[in-house]
Amino acid sequence: MKKRYKVLIAVLIVVAVIVAAVIGYKIHMHYDIEPHECYNIAVMEEEGRSYDDYSTVYMTTDISPEGLQAIYEALDVQPEGNVAVKLSTGEAGNPNYLKPELIGDLVQSLDATIIECNTAYSGSKRADTLMHMEVAKEHGFTEIADVDIMDADGYMVIPVEGGEHLKENWVGQNLANYDYVVVLSHFKGHPMGGFGGALKNISIGMASREGKVRIHSGGALHKPTITLAALTTNQDVFTESMAEAAKSVDDYEGENIIYINIVNNVSVDCDCVSNPAEVDMHDIGIFASKDPVAVDQACIDAVFAAPDSASMQERVLSLNGLHILTHAEEIGLGNRAYELIDIDTEE
Repeated sequence: MKKRYKVLIAVLIVVAVIVAAVIGYKIHMHYDIEPHECYNIAVMEEEGRSYDDYSTVYMTTDISPEGLQAIYEALDVQPEGNVAVKLSTGEAGNPNYLKPELIGDLVQSLDATIIECNTAYSGSKRADTLMHMEVAKEHGFTEIADVDIMDADGYMVIPVEGGEHLKENWVGQNLANYDYVVVLSHFKGHPMGGFGGALKNISIGMASREGKVRIHSGGALHKPTITLAALTTNQDVFTESMAEAAKSVDDYEGENIIYINIVNNVSVDCDCVSNPAEVDMHDIGIFASKDPVAVDQACIDAVFAAPDSASMQERVLSLNGLHILTHAEEIGLGNRAYELIDIDTEE
């Protein structure tokens, strides 16, 4: 009888520990959903909402090589020295990445090198430099420019000013070889961050494999892959860490960086997914700014205003994807409020 009693007590203790662990895990992983609000200053003023500062975002509905060139010229910049174009080469099997036929003229007009870093998730063909270069070739990028996998030989450390989770960011070491960076982002959904645009492209996208794990884990881990980090890191900590890593890159580049987002072939899944969900909303246009927060916010507002964007809205909101914009503004990376200038209607 005593033996059975001891076994029962032991079982109850184990159950209690498991229940406590599950409850603790749920509390640790909990996050609240931030609702969407439009930050176009024309809308904000009409609604009586205030803002401290705003940035300028240009847009065109002309998703063509000519439209891309026009939106770039609207920024009125003159890159000097060794110019890089940061983009996603897209996972093998994914059809939605930015096509060389669309971006090639701009890349070549800048005499730019396409820059990327290796991935840190399981099953990716781009986790290894040689395989990554094969994917870049298959997707046509090596036909329009040299491609530099920046962390092929390691990473360099750049500081994070004002970060809550990260004090330093581990980026591909070859970033130091470039004098000017054009960040060319395919705006779409993302299965972990809610959406991917300029902020993701310069945070996760610029980070080395180890640096990616640090961002996914809020600085706690660094050894690939990201699986453990994804299972143990609160969603808000992850998106805040992305914002902090993005700020470190923007600070590092100073005035020598611009941001162009192309909103086409929009799936709820990122270009890093080999078999993404079907594209189920219409193409919107190209947006550009010197402020990565403002350009991502403008794209979010355009997507949320689209009548066929229900799946994208659900993806963004369910993962509290808007929080990256909130935190990015809080730490001084940029402004959510923006003036939208439509270059198609300008005289």
